[in-house]
Amino acid sequence: VLTDPIFMCGAIVANYFSLPFLFFMRGLPCSLHYEAPQCPNPLSYIPRVFSFNSDRMTFFQRVENALISLLELEYCNGYYADALKLSSEVLQRDVTLIDLLNSASIWLLRFDFVFEYARPVMPNMVFVGGINCALKK
Repeated sequence: VLTDPIFMCGAIVANYFSLPFLFFMRGLPCSLHYEAPQCPNPLSYIPRVFSFNSDRMTFFQRVENALISLLELEYCNGYYADALKLSSEVLQRDVTLIDLLNSASIWLLRFDFVFEYARPVMPNMVFVGGINCALKK
């Protein structure tokens, strides 16, 4: 099943029928696309999305980065609450967001690794960036 993880419907259907599935996406809120496949994502080196920091942060910027990550967890719990309630009803068991996401076979990330901060990735994460680029005249 090729699905986008923002709405979680594809992940719920794939888990229900025990089908392998892959995500094709630009990114998830709260850096779930790195947390779910258990990819290292250290707060002291990788800036959060809305922090506007670079990868060379001062101590206070690192603290700000950590606080933003804590606020993102609250945001994501509210955003995905209905999807988690639906998945618990369909799958007949308590399901967490990470349970739904980490069972993906392949993560096709529409990142262009040249423009992203260097970070480790797992073997099932594949970069397919640059697909929207046109040749320059």
